[in-house]
Amino acid sequence: MRRPDARPLYVQVEAILNDRIVSGSWKSGQAIPAEPELAAELGVSAGTLRRALAGLERRHLIERRQGRGTYVAQQTSQQALGQFFRVRNLAGRPVEPETLITGITTGPASEEEARRLRLAPGEAVHRIDRSRVFEGEPRIAERISLPAAFFPNLLLPLAPKQLGTEIYVHYRNAHGIIVVQAEENLSATAATEADSAVLGCPVGTPLLLIERVTFDAAGRPVELRVSRLDTRAHRYAVEIA
Repeated sequence: MRRPDARPLYVQVEAILNDRIVSGSWKSGQAIPAEPELAAELGVSAGTLRRALAGLERRHLIERRQGRGTYVAQQTSQQALGQFFRVRNLAGRPVEPETLITGITTGPASEEEARRLRLAPGEAVHRIDRSRVFEGEPRIAERISLPAAFFPNLLLPLAPKQLGTEIYVHYRNAHGIIVVQAEENLSATAATEADSAVLGCPVGTPLLLIERVTFDAAGRPVELRVSRLDTRAHRYAVEIA
């Protein structure tokens, strides 16, 4: 294998394999070549290849199946919730939300959307307004902004219909966008009249504001999500190891 830059060799190998997943050369659920075959193809040692594969596994792009080999990961709704959804009830147990999409519009990006999504001024974005319902009660009011160029012909069911899968799974299945990472900022805010209408809480109720930028396997910001969580019966839980 030729070394195109000064990065460690295993990092370069990981990038090559990552590109095969992002490009669709290796499809979701597909078995990848055995390690000896792959190492020989790339001209690297078994140890270098294993370090590269470990990086892909940490990012949930591949999965090892005992006695069966290594496969491109197939993301499910349960996996997406486990990885990216941190809301718990007051007993500390995870909750499974229902999601109701109340509106979808497309228009030029605001200054904030363009900055956070690394878009040119005025570039088109899709905006998805939705609520997340726990045990029959709406608890999160949410707006999602997506670069329209990454999500052409975006089709999502409006309430009362539900998508039937976590939206990150939909991104992958419908648009080939593989979400692997998110960065969040948390702060306190007060419920507005719009929040009150969605969440059924009094205006001024303390809410947790969660601002998230999501990145795909190619390192591109693909989603800006602003969530407003009613914390009267729920908490946002983070595990620090």
